[in-house]
Amino acid sequence: MGDVNTGKLVIIAAGGTGGHMFPARAFADEMRTRGWTVGLISDYRGLRYASDFPAEWKEEVNAASPNFRKPWTLPAAALKIKSGINRAVRLIDQTMPALVAGFGGYPAYPALAAAKKRKVPIIIHEQNAVLGRVNRQFAQHAKLVASGFNRLDFLPSGAAHMPIGNPVRAPIVAMRDTPYPPTDGKLVLLVTGGSQGSSIIGDTVPLAIANYFPASLRGRLKVVQQVREEQMEGVRNIYRRAQVDADLAPFFADMPERLASAHLVVARSGAGTVSELAVVGRPSILIPLAIAMDDHQSANAEALTDVEAADVILESNLYPKLLGSLIAVRLEHGDDLRQRAAAARSVGKVDAASDLADMAERVAEL
Repeated sequence: MGDVNTGKLVIIAAGGTGGHMFPARAFADEMRTRGWTVGLISDYRGLRYASDFPAEWKEEVNAASPNFRKPWTLPAAALKIKSGINRAVRLIDQTMPALVAGFGGYPAYPALAAAKKRKVPIIIHEQNAVLGRVNRQFAQHAKLVASGFNRLDFLPSGAAHMPIGNPVRAPIVAMRDTPYPPTDGKLVLLVTGGSQGSSIIGDTVPLAIANYFPASLRGRLKVVQQVREEQMEGVRNIYRRAQVDADLAPFFADMPERLASAHLVVARSGAGTVSELAVVGRPSILIPLAIAMDDHQSANAEALTDVEAADVILESNLYPKLLGSLIAVRLEHGDDLRQRAAAARSVGKVDAASDLADMAERVAEL
């Protein structure tokens, strides 16, 4: 582990996906600017997203996601979890943190369990509008449950809850003052599907544009679309035959700039995506991931649909004709697009990392 400063130390417990790690990283950056030492505890899954995580040290512990549909796997999972907790307890004993901050995901479980065992103050940040399984386990023991959205399902009664927003990346915040693009020339449709892309969105959007989008608008349209590698050739051919200007890639490194230059966004409604749309202020059509735990992506989308900044199409209704018609209706009306953009921006929270750090410091002083 190396040398650690045992003065003002916060241990961050997070992992599993970028959705947990990205807000944890923004919080870590903020705490370090305030003179805190940061340690990270996760498992091998979480550490895949942590190569540039701003921590003085990072430790891998065993963790597991119990699958009660496969009871024969439970004993092995229980052993892994127990091993992870024991390792986290030893780390806490060695480093004496002032605070443990949990950002969700099964890799966060061992560190939070160890903090509870050693009576180290816990704060939790829940990115989604539904409290995740691990955060649910520790919400009653936490000094504070912060959340990305005002809505937070499964919050235990008596828990101290503060909706502060989701910490978003600095390059996204930097785009907040980029004006909404003019609507009298090219119309940019940005299509994303999460970190891995989305095969259903990749299949549906090109057919919607090629077959159910007015020819009068098609000449002005520019599609910027994240496409899975295995779908690339098929998607490119559809757009080529329809004579649609399309910029396709599995990943866009300059996503903040792409988002700022978009007139309309088609995307999943993961917590990070919804928060970034609000911070930059762009209208959207959201397609919640149907298999998301407790349907949390539909709940997330309400943050934007409630202010009429977004439309939602459920996967069960995701037909090319419906999607193409809706995209056309939105892009045909520039004034409406600008109003939707302003509505999105009105619910954007740019101070989430700072507000969470304020709360963390208060809890640590109690």
